[in-house]
Amino acid sequence: MPHHKQFEKTLRQDAKRRLRNRTQRTRLRHAVREFRAESNPATAAGLLPQVAALLDKGAKTHLIHARTADRLKSRLALQLQRLQGTPAA
Repeated sequence: MPHHKQFEKTLRQDAKRRLRNRTQRTRLRHAVREFRAESNPATAAGLLPQVAALLDKGAKTHLIHARTADRLKSRLALQLQRLQGTPAA
C-alpha cells in the first residue's frame, strides 16, 4: 500500500488515464484497420479524412508519436492512390 496520500491519488489518476488511453488507442487502431480492409475506392476516400483526424488527435494528445501518425497517414494515402489506380509518386 502507498505510504503517502498523494500517491494514492496518483494511482487513481493513472487508472483513469490508462482506461481513457486504451479506449482511444483501440478506436484509432480499429479505424486504421477498417480503412486498410476497404476495397472500394470511393468509401476509402471518405474514410481517409476521418482516420487522419483521429491520427492527428492521437499525436496531439501524445497517444502515439507525431512521426508515427505522419507515417501512417502517408501510407494510408498511398494505399488510397493504389486503390484508385493513380500511380504513386
